[in-house]
Amino acid sequence: MTGRRLVAAVTLAAACGMPVAWAQQDKPAAPPACPGSAQEMPIQRLYGTWEATIDGQPGIATMTLARHPDYDGVRGTLQRAGQPPAQLAGDIDPEGLLALDESQDGKSISASWSGALQPGSCGKEFKGTWYRESDDSKHDFVLRRVGTWN
Repeated sequence: MTGRRLVAAVTLAAACGMPVAWAQQDKPAAPPACPGSAQEMPIQRLYGTWEATIDGQPGIATMTLARHPDYDGVRGTLQRAGQPPAQLAGDIDPEGLLALDESQDGKSISASWSGALQPGSCGKEFKGTWYRESDDSKHDFVLRRVGTWN
């Protein structure tokens, strides 16, 4: 190859390669992978508003969770229609379950929640058991994210 042809070939190759490089730079970042378990989620993904349905309980309750000031967990409230808000505190336990304690009076535990992150929900749905202390009853619950985590 002569010098002129070599320069032309290199110039052509470089020109052809540039749009590919530009296209790669303009690609949007890949969305974060959906967590396969609650243990894979940062605790911050629990912050925000959730809707809770409990078998045997009327209506949908609204749960709001935020950072717990004393440990790597959450604290918040549960609002049921026509009732004063209950207080909540909890975290993801060593088995990878969402574990929340509920208190009606802010002093004693009135109920507890234990739920598993649902596969494919991308951190937006937990299912499990709600246990009420007063009558030792157990009820299935579903907790669904409202909006995005904050």
